[in-house]
Amino acid sequence: MTSGPAHSINPLVADVGSPPIPEAQAWTRRYDGSYGPLINLSQAVPGNAPHPELLERMAAIAGSPTGSQYGPINGDAPLKEAYAAELSRIYEGRIEPDDTAVTAGCNMAFFAAMMLLAHRGEAVLLPTPWYFNHQMSLDMLGIEPRPLPCRAENGFVPRIEDAEALIDDKVRAIVLVTPNNPTGAVYPAHMIESFAQLCRRRGIYLVIDETYRDFLPQGMNRPHGLFTGDNWRDTIIQLYSFSKSYAIPGHRTGAITADAQLIEQIAKILDCIQICPPRTAQGALPWAIDGLRDWREDNRAEINRRAQVFQDALAPLPEWTIESVGAYFAYLRHPFPERQAQRVAEKLATERGVLCLPGSYFGPGQERHLRVAIANVGADVLNGLTERFRNLSL
Repeated sequence: MTSGPAHSINPLVADVGSPPIPEAQAWTRRYDGSYGPLINLSQAVPGNAPHPELLERMAAIAGSPTGSQYGPINGDAPLKEAYAAELSRIYEGRIEPDDTAVTAGCNMAFFAAMMLLAHRGEAVLLPTPWYFNHQMSLDMLGIEPRPLPCRAENGFVPRIEDAEALIDDKVRAIVLVTPNNPTGAVYPAHMIESFAQLCRRRGIYLVIDETYRDFLPQGMNRPHGLFTGDNWRDTIIQLYSFSKSYAIPGHRTGAITADAQLIEQIAKILDCIQICPPRTAQGALPWAIDGLRDWREDNRAEINRRAQVFQDALAPLPEWTIESVGAYFAYLRHPFPERQAQRVAEKLATERGVLCLPGSYFGPGQERHLRVAIANVGADVLNGLTERFRNLSL
């Protein structure tokens, strides 16, 4: 009797760890309910339902023959047109529909961008703590995820001088994620623009993931000035997700923005891994981009309010230090310096019924931290965290 498969598989895949969120969710099966219902703060899931009219429009599209057919590789024209117009409005620049491609979620957008820019043996600078799917994707592609340290004393914002020191002839791109997953940190516009200048000077690409752009602090409407001129086309690839902004993560709709010539190359990749992006959300989003602007602003205000509620809930517990908080996430320093982050997170889940993710899931040097997805639940639930965190012992 054999103990495993007869043939080996690609070691680049075999050597990557299993998806971490299911591993963490398994801890909750040992929670006995003694502190009340489970509070799941592990994954960035919109805490509100999609707008009723958006649901109605998607239902009509899903039930139509057209919605069941293949569409264009790079996405349906009405969505590309509406999205390019929205980008041009937000960033005060000129972005054309042909400068965009719709993808089956932002993870696919990242995967396609990395496949385009680098190959096995080359490297990409990835800010740490990093989003684990980014690191997993690079590992499976044989591309080195070279850590670009983001430190608490700098607000978890990467520094130009650190990046410059890490660039060698293997590096093909720098990735920035703002607002950041996992820390919630919002990168200042001048810093983002300085990174673009660095990439232009060194002949590499800047890939900026703005999945959580629509949850910036109130009053911060233009995240950066990268698109105000035309020279962005030589350097910039932007990634976005409709999932959080419209509360439709199950419909897997993201986007890539780059110069049209790059988008033509990306289409080769997308044709092989998605054929076309899902049609249901694509058919409704052109209306939603304009029609749900006020609704999105209300959600933005609510998410920012929840961030404040979370801070207030932990204020009586100074041993738990919120080192960064922003759109969707807080990055929390736990009070057990001799304990691994996974042990702390597991204890919170199994004894207190609060599921967050250990910092060790997010790259090297993160054992003192937990990531908390604060957007998943209402303010009333977040208010109850004080007693759940109080007097935890390991």
